[in-house]
Parts: sequence; structure tokens; C-alpha cells
Amino acid sequence: MRLGTRSPNEFIQLLNEKNKDVQKKFLSKVTDMTKMIDVKVMLGDATVSEQKTFDPKLIMDYFQNITKNLKGWSTQDVTVSNNEDLRRIFTKFEIMEGNYLISGHISIQFHVLLYYKPDQRVIDCQRELSEIIDMTKKNEEELSNNSDEFVLEKLKEMGYKDFDHQKLFEVFYENDEFREKVFSEIEKQSGVDFQKLSQKKTDLFNELDSLLVETYQTSPTLIDDSKLVSGEEGCLCTFDLEFVKNNSREGLFDPRKMSETTKENIVRKLDEFSSIIN
Repeated sequence: MRLGTRSPNEFIQLLNEKNKDVQKKFLSKVTDMTKMIDVKVMLGDATVSEQKTFDPKLIMDYFQNITKNLKGWSTQDVTVSNNEDLRRIFTKFEIMEGNYLISGHISIQFHVLLYYKPDQRVIDCQRELSEIIDMTKKNEEELSNNSDEFVLEKLKEMGYKDFDHQKLFEVFYENDEFREKVFSEIEKQSGVDFQKLSQKKTDLFNELDSLLVETYQTSPTLIDDSKLVSGEEGCLCTFDLEFVKNNSREGLFDPRKMSETTKENIVRKLDEFSSIIN
């Protein structure tokens, strides 16, 4: 039974009120910790701009503090899921009271936007990459325009004669060592070290990646499971109460059959959780 579900039973109504109070406090804390601040970032065209973000580490620390203080509960580690630009921080916890299991789930879902640090090196890397790409393209076009004739000429110099284009194709794809040797000779003749340029290009892309900065955006609102799964921004705080019989969980049960002691302990657990999150 998900707390918050309508019920004519007075005890369940009491739990619903407790749950509502917990959610209200939880939302208030998360809203405070996700207040947006302005940061300077650089766009892909080197324009410096101000973007808004919050610090997810505050949420991580908050969730970890909650699980640390849940004495007697079975808790999961605080986890971060990463699905492209959508991220989620969450944890789950549960405790038995008599034959009843109380299980809780708190999480926050937010989007991640990537920018560059406002660093001159970003512009320098982009300029170097542009120069390498232009140089590589130019030389590849020159080689492509004369490739067959150039290769055939190199083959003749190496002692191979009477090669037509079909035979050239067969030799190149049957003999890797031979092909690499010919290409190496062509590269030397062209005066361009394509392998070195390729490595430099990889290094520059890696350096640009290291200059990326993440910004985070979420909405200060409570969402439910379906909105969480569909990727909406916001935070979630839910509790379920289930009857456990023969290691099987039952969400539908008659709360009138619960002992007063069990009811009091369940209420006490929710009150303790309310104090912890606040």
C-alpha cells in the first residue's frame, strides 16, 4: 500500500498525514539545496555566457546523512544513475514492524548540460583542430586525385610491373604488410605524417573534453514514480506499507487487524524519519 492512497481507515489516514508532512519537509530541504547560482561558461563558438546550476554534491551528502541516521533500517547506498543528459540520485531503505514492512524511496532527477570552461585554451584547441582538419583534408584530396597512379608508380619502383587496377586491389587486400609498406612510402612522398596528425587530433579532442564543465537543472517539485520513469525533473519521496506472510509481500491488507503496538511503532518510525530529514 502506497502511503497517500485514499482510505476510509483512520489509521491509514493518520499515516497519510504523516507521509504528507515528511514529503513537505523533504521538498523544502531539496528546494534549498538546489537553489540556482550563476556560473560563467563558454559556448562552442567561444562566446562566454552565464548559466544557472546547483551543486548535486549537496544532495548526495544530504541523502547519505539520512541513511547514516536511519538506525535499525536496512539501507541501500546512495546511487547516481547516468543516462546521457539525465541523472538521478537516489536511495532506498526498509524496516520490519511486526509482520509489516515499511519501505521508503527518496530521489532527485535532473538534467545535465555541457559547456566549456571560459578558458583561452578552448579557443586554442579549436583553432589547432581546425588547422589539422583543413591540412588533412587538403592532402587527402591531393593523394586521392593521384592515388592509383601514385601507387602503381611506387610498385614499379619496388620491382612490381604490369599491375592493373584490379590486380592492385587484390594485392592490397590480401597482404597487410605489403599495403602498410606502400602507404608508408606514399606518406613519405607526400611530406605529411598522417599518423602523427591523427594522434594530435585525438589529443586535442581529449584536451577539449577535459575542459568541459557540467551544469545541472531541476525543478523544485514533487513527482511520482511514473514521472520519474518518464524523465521529468523533480524529487520523489514515497513510503509503502506491506503485510509480509511466508516471505511474500502483500500490498492489500486489512489495517483493522493490526495490533495497537504495531501501529504505534509504525507511526513512531515515520516521526523519526521526519526528524532526520529535517
